[in-house]
Amino acid sequence: MAVEENKAMMRRLIEEFIDKGDMAVADELIATDFINHIVPPGMMCDRESLKQSIADSRSAFPDLHVTLEDLIAEGDKSVARVRIRGTHLGDFMGIPATGKQIDVPGITILRFVEGKVVERWNINDDLGFMRQLGVIPTPGQGEA
Repeated sequence: MAVEENKAMMRRLIEEFIDKGDMAVADELIATDFINHIVPPGMMCDRESLKQSIADSRSAFPDLHVTLEDLIAEGDKSVARVRIRGTHLGDFMGIPATGKQIDVPGITILRFVEGKVVERWNINDDLGFMRQLGVIPTPGQGEA
């Protein structure tokens, strides 16, 4: 039954916390000693930093929408393949609003202990994301 509970928690985190910005869900489901293993330079790897990162993303992309495309679980881990979409209407990591649409695939792995998320690994297509914003030229459209 733990595997199904972990999948349900992953689904709630994606749909309620990331997609809708409900920070109370993060407080409910993410452990206080949580470790986020893949973070940008200078960012802390704790729960509060993850919440701030999601808030910043939702501020920069107010129409942010995350679609859960696949969800797989085994043992104490769940893996989600997602698609992140939105319009860049605010400052994001020092990049002024471009008004451009993004459509970025990603994969998140969560590890659970006693009904809480204790670890997270996350990979998104950051190069594709930066190209969609026009920060990095797409090959054939300028310097590579």
